[in-house]
Amino acid sequence: MVSPELLRRYQLFASLKPEHINAIAMLTEEVQLESGETIFESGRPADYLYILVTGCIDLFYVAVDEINPELRKELFVSEINPGEPFGISALLDPWVYQGTVRTTCPSRVLKSESTGLRALCEVDPAISAVLMRGMAQAALSRLHDTHVLLAAARA
Repeated sequence: MVSPELLRRYQLFASLKPEHINAIAMLTEEVQLESGETIFESGRPADYLYILVTGCIDLFYVAVDEINPELRKELFVSEINPGEPFGISALLDPWVYQGTVRTTCPSRVLKSESTGLRALCEVDPAISAVLMRGMAQAALSRLHDTHVLLAAARA
């Protein structure tokens, strides 16, 4: 569990009621990670939603050949900035990570258990609306980053 005051600092949770933040705090822990750690991999169950507190984290899309799955390539998508959520698949059906995330320097993250978050969303539509808005904003930001990379590659 983390302090509810810690969660209030982040835009994702800023508009939630205190009781909602308290419930999410019960599902959240702060974790210290070393440089080079893989936080999660594409295709794995999305067990946690994360927020970067401090550090350096990169997001990659993993392209896998359908015929020969050993042929795979990681493609850089974007850097995660402090305060941004990642692992947003934790709240989006089919609850499978769509990318691979790795630290590039020592980092601290908040890690919220996904089944508990989804249960809170089922019970209270206000929590669901706030969290889904945050997931949509994060997805659109990553899509924009991808568009920029594609445009640069074609130039």
